[in-house]
Amino acid sequence: MKPELLAPAGSPESLRAAVLCGADAVYLGWGDFNARRNAKNFTDKEFADALLFCHQRGVRVFLTLNTLLTDRELPYALETARQACRLGIDAVLIQDWGLFTLLRQALPDLPLHASTQMSIFTSGGACEAAEMGCERVVIARECSAEDTASICRNCPAEIEIFCHGALCMCYSGQCAMSALIGGRSGNRGKCAQPCRLPYGVDEKANGYPLSLKDSCLADNLQEAAEMGVACLKLEGRMKRPEYVAVITGIYSRLLEEDRRPTAAEKEALEQAFSRSGFTDWYWQGRKGPGMFGTRPENTPDPKELFAAARAAYEKESARTVPVRFTCLAAAGEEITLTAADHDGHSVTVSGPVPEAARSRAVTAEDIAARLAKTGGTAYHCESADVTIDEGLSLSAATINALRRDALAALTEARTAVPVRRELPAPNPPENTCAADKPQLTVSVTSMEQLSPELLAMSPAVVYVPLEVLSDVTALPAYDGVWCAVLPRIWKDADEPLLRRWLEHARSLGVTAAALGNLGHLSLVRDTGLAMYGDLGLNVFNARSADFLRTKGLVSACLSFELRGAQIRDMVKPLPAEAVVYGRLPLMIMENCLVKNKTGCKLDRNGSTVPACGPCRSAHTLHDRTGAKFPLLPAFGHRTEIQNCKPLYLADRTDWKQLGLAYARLRFTTETAEECAAIFRAYRDGAPAAGDYTRGLFDRGVE
Repeated sequence: MKPELLAPAGSPESLRAAVLCGADAVYLGWGDFNARRNAKNFTDKEFADALLFCHQRGVRVFLTLNTLLTDRELPYALETARQACRLGIDAVLIQDWGLFTLLRQALPDLPLHASTQMSIFTSGGACEAAEMGCERVVIARECSAEDTASICRNCPAEIEIFCHGALCMCYSGQCAMSALIGGRSGNRGKCAQPCRLPYGVDEKANGYPLSLKDSCLADNLQEAAEMGVACLKLEGRMKRPEYVAVITGIYSRLLEEDRRPTAAEKEALEQAFSRSGFTDWYWQGRKGPGMFGTRPENTPDPKELFAAARAAYEKESARTVPVRFTCLAAAGEEITLTAADHDGHSVTVSGPVPEAARSRAVTAEDIAARLAKTGGTAYHCESADVTIDEGLSLSAATINALRRDALAALTEARTAVPVRRELPAPNPPENTCAADKPQLTVSVTSMEQLSPELLAMSPAVVYVPLEVLSDVTALPAYDGVWCAVLPRIWKDADEPLLRRWLEHARSLGVTAAALGNLGHLSLVRDTGLAMYGDLGLNVFNARSADFLRTKGLVSACLSFELRGAQIRDMVKPLPAEAVVYGRLPLMIMENCLVKNKTGCKLDRNGSTVPACGPCRSAHTLHDRTGAKFPLLPAFGHRTEIQNCKPLYLADRTDWKQLGLAYARLRFTTETAEECAAIFRAYRDGAPAAGDYTRGLFDRGVE
């Protein structure tokens, strides 16, 4: 079955370009809660007109409400969804689990799609989303063909992939670089694209190690279709309409004709927009420096290509719906005209009783010729079957009016809004687990950071990466909770290993696991380990926290993009935790930046370390200002970028008054001695020493 082609519509003109150049569906932003808030997007009237324009032509429309939302914003987002539902939107893309649960309860018949911002890249995560009511799951751009095929086989929901356009360096939904550096959150639709700036690995910023080429899977469409991919998404809501027309037209032809692109089509794709060409390495299961590229500023647009594209989508006849007319004109009876399309719609209208002809009688051919005059409409006459008694007269005006009435009725049928239930919004969570004062917890990146002195101060929880615990034979004496932190990124093929590691961790005395992804639920649910919510879950409001409670989690770490006041005011349906010290994670990426620079290789002796020796030693990413961001190895030979300065709040008291049950000290590059000293500082309220940041605790994000 041919996958649906989903094109970007960042403006009304881009929507027209996408539809008239062959898109099966479009996605667009309306209101303030979409992941491309800097696009032109749509006014209220433009949005309503867009739905009519698309549905008349058989094109589906998806609304992007895929950002993290505060408690105050949720009612407005729900109202946006209600209005869209009343106008006939075909589905809504969601990131925030609080909004997801709200929509499921208040608009139970509205189709929901799990946005790529949910960071779903395994069968387990996709199946969880499907079980909770997501009709479609948009999986991570980093998924290979093998990953995608596995998810398609195992998940009952439709699977959508990105097949053309910009690649983010960080896994979608996990990037905080724009938020922490510039206060513009990618999770809130305001990404400033810091990955396109110059950086250097262990040297001054003299290259672009975070700037990936655009993805192009034009050669892989048949493979994707065969494995069961339901939808192919084209990226580009921030790009101009001519770009949308070019790529949509080419991909539409490739799918319709079931073929690969010609050399000329590949050249047109590259002319429309590229960064040093394209890459399909993620799809091929590859990664490395060959994936990276840039686009010089002020690169001129391809005038001839774009002019031809614009001329194509400006034609009214660029895409019309075939209609079969059936006309019956009998003496003494009202004339009837039936208009039918290929989607199962059929309408019948009637006109006046034909008069007897005084001179020349109208023929079936005359009527058919009039019915074929559909210019200026969204339709074209595929056939006209006319039956007429002899000797009758019908004016051209009568036939034209009949045709107009039939097409108007067909339009009404094609654009009819589905009947969907609208229920009252459920009350927000009221039960609160707010605490008078938080207990301190610690997370580490190595066992060497856990000195006897630190453990003797009795942190409530000690978080240790699962892969680190896999090499431990015995845990040191400690009277609190040992919690294994599951890898933020993994694939289906890794799960047998992770399950063995979890069993080993339990044998050591670990009693809890930190979940940072929806896919972790299926890994941990039956292990007997208590489930703690980690940072990757992006808890931004009380409804999201309550969603995790219903999933069996016993605590939730709140997003560090929240201001302190927002945390304080949030109802806490389960014990809440926040990071109050440490280098905050900016990006988690599929590539290893150190490997890309030095060519290092994974250990091949079966070691369970996340990467080879060179990757585990100290490395930093340098930006244009001279700031240095530590690079930590992550499971699967990936890289996690840490902020250049640690968050420090020990000299303040307000973090103790937020209703938190736990306050986490996040140790990354610190020595064992520094870890113990910082714990004492938070216990005693000591002033900071050295360079530090208040993070987003006071200023928050856009």
